[in-house]
Amino acid sequence: MKLRSASLVASTFIAVFFSGLACAAEHGSEADAQKMVKDGVALVKSAGADKAYKTFTEHPDGAFKDHDLYVFAYDFEGNCLAQGANAKMVGKNLLGMRDVDGNAFIKGMIDMVKASGKGWYGPYKFNNPATQSYELKKSYCERGAGDSMLCVGVYASK
Repeated sequence: MKLRSASLVASTFIAVFFSGLACAAEHGSEADAQKMVKDGVALVKSAGADKAYKTFTEHPDGAFKDHDLYVFAYDFEGNCLAQGANAKMVGKNLLGMRDVDGNAFIKGMIDMVKASGKGWYGPYKFNNPATQSYELKKSYCERGAGDSMLCVGVYASK
């Protein structure tokens, strides 16, 4: 009986452990990315760009951060205005940043938003910190305040 109990406890622990890993590795959905961008645009309009950018970058009370989804914002010159995954990027001009295949994806997103106002850009390759490998990603973007854009990227399903 003790062996069965120990086995049951061990099995339960393993199941809980691996289900926790699966939850941690979940990707956000395209619908979630679009909603986050739309909520971000609404925040920019209601609270002002500076306050919204700070919220996107700092995530007070978990705002604008869900699984691997976060908002990033650029002006049309390529200057990073907000970055929900890496605050050190804010203030840097990343217009020429390229993925491992040479795709200038920030410029591509800006060009798409200038032409269409909103839409999906990609795919491009981006380092996934959860797997430490380059994976295909695409981003949903919309025009923000003035000549700027807000985007949220999603990793491609495997």
